[in-house]
Amino acid sequence: MAQRLTSQLLRNKTALRQRGQGMSEYIIIVALIAVVSIGVFAAFGSTIRHQVAGMAQELSGNDSKAEIANAKTSADLATKNAATQRTMKDYGADNR
Repeated sequence: MAQRLTSQLLRNKTALRQRGQGMSEYIIIVALIAVVSIGVFAAFGSTIRHQVAGMAQELSGNDSKAEIANAKTSADLATKNAATQRTMKDYGADNR
């Protein structure tokens, strides 16, 4: 009887540990997705904002030509910035 009770307790502990491990893995994956999303938004944030604003204008029945033009301008600027060769000397130059 005591051995069966001990066996049951060990199975419960193992199940709790495995459930905790699964939750930890889930939290790590969610954190990685959040970090990647922040990076993408930092790189393409202006373009994304203008695209979403253009869609909102179209959905509300208004003309979104200005927002589409702003999105293109932002995308062109992002392309130019991506093509620029960077070194550690000019790190943070865009933040001034």
